[in-house]
Amino acid sequence: MNVLGFGDNTVDRFVDRGTDYPGGNCVNVAVYARRLGLDAAYLGVFGDDGPGARLRAAVAAQGVTADRSVVRPGTTSVSTLRVKDGDRVFLGYEPGGGAVAEPLPLTPDLLAYAASFSLVHSSVYSGTEAELPALAAAGPLVSFDFSDEEEFRTPAYLDRVCPHVDLALLSCSHLDETATRALLAEAVRRGAGLALATRGLHGAVAYDGRNTAVAPARTADSGAMSDTMGCGDAFLTGFAVSLLRGGWSRSVPPSPQALRDALRRGAEAAYDQCFVEAAFGCGWPAPAGRD
Repeated sequence: MNVLGFGDNTVDRFVDRGTDYPGGNCVNVAVYARRLGLDAAYLGVFGDDGPGARLRAAVAAQGVTADRSVVRPGTTSVSTLRVKDGDRVFLGYEPGGGAVAEPLPLTPDLLAYAASFSLVHSSVYSGTEAELPALAAAGPLVSFDFSDEEEFRTPAYLDRVCPHVDLALLSCSHLDETATRALLAEAVRRGAGLALATRGLHGAVAYDGRNTAVAPARTADSGAMSDTMGCGDAFLTGFAVSLLRGGWSRSVPPSPQALRDALRRGAEAAYDQCFVEAAFGCGWPAPAGRD
């Protein structure tokens, strides 16, 4: 079993710490899968600036292969944050510049490479939507993070992505349980094989068109935790790795018990992530004068 993160990478700049950290949804999922014992790789575009070089080094230091990724001229994207009561609070975003902002197309060689993985993960921030039909047809399971913005929950967007996704992750902390279940049902109705909603302190819900599984969150004292950066990514990874180890495939959907077990594993992974600095540590001093 192996996992490929295909898409975004970024620098997470914590202004209250004066520290930059490596991150990005697809990078994080690859790193977390490796930490859970699976082989993992990352495929994407790095900037040729200093932060891009540090990102590449940090990914490699986690045992995640990135040798099929490319380096392009341009600046690395930066998310600006601070920590408040243990929770990470987003303050702004600077997109990558130059050719770095252009997504990586799947050439026949890269498509064959991606198809060698058990699971390929991507996200709304990766610009990979056009690659999903060929990727899904090539054979690997595909997971996709829809984040929490409404622009990625329109019927048109769901219809574009869901038919090519085996696991859809939707962040639903701002929704009540009724609205959350309705959104999961919509994602599955529009083609997703399985939909997972994370709801922060309210737990998580999974739905596959037949079975619904729910699980409470595992909470940590805010005074003991580092921050909540990467907790949603960790939940998704723990959930997906549990399903993979249980034999999940397109022809073998998870049993109700497997869904419940996977939710528990996801909650454990998210809890453990609360005690990790930023997404996976490996920070370096932020540029002086940035706040």
